[in-house]
Amino acid sequence: MHKSLLSYVNRHATSPLTGEEEALIIAAFQPKKLRKKQYFLQEGDVCKYVGFIVKGAMRQYSVDDKGIEHMVTLYVEDWWVSDRESAVIHTPSRYNIDAWEDTELLVATVADMLDLIGKIPSFGQMTRLMDQRSFIASQRRLNSTISNTAEKRYEEFADNHPEFLQRFPQHLIASYLGITKDTLSRVRKQALRK
Repeated sequence: MHKSLLSYVNRHATSPLTGEEEALIIAAFQPKKLRKKQYFLQEGDVCKYVGFIVKGAMRQYSVDDKGIEHMVTLYVEDWWVSDRESAVIHTPSRYNIDAWEDTELLVATVADMLDLIGKIPSFGQMTRLMDQRSFIASQRRLNSTISNTAEKRYEEFADNHPEFLQRFPQHLIASYLGITKDTLSRVRKQALRK
């Protein structure tokens, strides 16, 4: 199970992990299984863990006063899952994170992650790259949300995450894109006609 995590770190670092470094990572990350709809984090709890998805799909969302879910992030294999705000500043999370499919993760405490970053240069490089990509993706999504039509948002989503179209139902994708399910249905039909 740790093989996919070690491979991920090696792909995103300039120098390969040593055997000793691999042992430190394996010791820090514990296997965890979540059944569909089982929580990784619930709103109001402080996020103390970081997960790496080996198999499955998850979602991060908030629930408004009317009980409507708003998708913040969708996750699949080789994605990291956590609530960074809660983990970094130790505040109760505004979000729920749960398994959309039966999911297998490798989970480490935030403290263990910080320890690995300090001890393993390749792990630190991977984390910095991950942070940069996450920031860029957040900026792009924000810009798309405030400046693009529903059609353009869907087109970008389909181009960047084609696997998500098969893994998540329309109502979750619509919420992630900030549009209604009916609008998504219309946009998808138009896209198929092109």
